[in-house]
Formats: sequence, structure tokens, C-alpha cells
Amino acid sequence: MPLSYLELTLRLALSIILGGVIGLERETINKPAGFRTHILVCLGSTIIMLVSLFIFSEYSGKTNVDPGRIPAQVISGIGFLGAGTIIIEGANVKGLTTAASLWTVAAIGLAVGVGFYYGAILATFLILLTLITFNRLDAAILKKRHLQPLKLVVEDSPGQLGRIGSVLGEMDISIKDVKLENIEKNKLLITLMIQKINQLEFEKIRQKFLEFDGMYDITTEFD
Repeated sequence: MPLSYLELTLRLALSIILGGVIGLERETINKPAGFRTHILVCLGSTIIMLVSLFIFSEYSGKTNVDPGRIPAQVISGIGFLGAGTIIIEGANVKGLTTAASLWTVAAIGLAVGVGFYYGAILATFLILLTLITFNRLDAAILKKRHLQPLKLVVEDSPGQLGRIGSVLGEMDISIKDVKLENIEKNKLLITLMIQKINQLEFEKIRQKFLEFDGMYDITTEFD
């Protein structure tokens, strides 16, 4: 029996909502596939499933019809779209999570299309939990593993931070985060989160910085 117009509307609307929720999370952190892309993938998957169900309903008993044949192509076909979000920069690969989110959104769309509402809504919640919570956990782990603090006590005068950044740049050392704190009158504690360095590299940095006027101390922490 074909679905009613109300049921069709409900499924299509739900696919827009669920796809949009996941896409909004990707959009807020400036990923290549964001709000509209996730909605379209989820909506398209739902439509494909609905079309497959309609064909099955119309031609069941008249010919051999498999309602899962057309939707099965969605899972493999979405890989082409996901591949467009993956960027290779040297040894680094970016966009894998967004590609995976597109793949899972397609699966959610299929679930909505077939009427598996609870599974689709629960999956959306779990995907959001993974993207938001685990992203923060992953960032904390990477920060601890690959970065270390470089603390400098300097005279609070114009241009200090710029000179420090120039020296580190000449040594090909990236600064990931900067924190400034007034500790005494005319004294400033600068905490830089930099890529991991060894003892020898630290000594070179220390020697260069101690040549600065107004540089009082420089320390770091080694594992």
C-alpha cells in the first residue's frame, strides 16, 4: 500500500532536520561539507528509499522487485562525494571525518525513508555526541602528545611578542597558542604552546632569547 502524503511529508521533513543538525556541527567549524550538503545527502537518500518502496509497492507480485537494490547504491555512491572533502597536505590528510559524516548521514536518510525513525534519531544523537565530545577529547590528546609549553618572563614593552615569534619562525618552530599574564610591575609571563622540541633545540632557543633586552627567564617542560 502506498504511503500517504502526510507520511511522505513527515519522512522528508525529518530527513532535513536530522541531516541539518549534523551539517550544522560541520558548518560551525568551517568544514568543506556543511549545513546544506548534509541536508541534501540525507534528503536524497530518503527520496531514493521512498522511490524504491514505491516501486516495490506498485510492482510487487507482477515482477521480481528487490526494494534494497537501489538504496544499496547510495552507500557506495556517496563515496565519490566524500572523496571531495578529503584534502592531502604533505603527510597530513584532512577531511576524513567530514567524509565519514556524509556517509553516515546517507545511512540516516535511508533509515528515515524506510520508516525506521527511532534508529535514525538515535544515530543522529550518537553522531553528534561523537563529533562534538570526541573532537574535544581528541584535541586534548593531540595537544598533550605533540605540543609543549615554552614560558618566558619578559619586560612588558612593545614588540616583545613579535621578536619572539620571529626567532621561532626562523627556527621553523610553530606557535599553536599564546597566553599573556602580568606577574609583576613591568613583567609579563608569555606562555607559548609550541611543537615538541628536544633539549638541544631548547638550549639553542634559550641562547637566542637571552640575548634580548628585557628577557628575564625562559623555561619549558620535557616528558
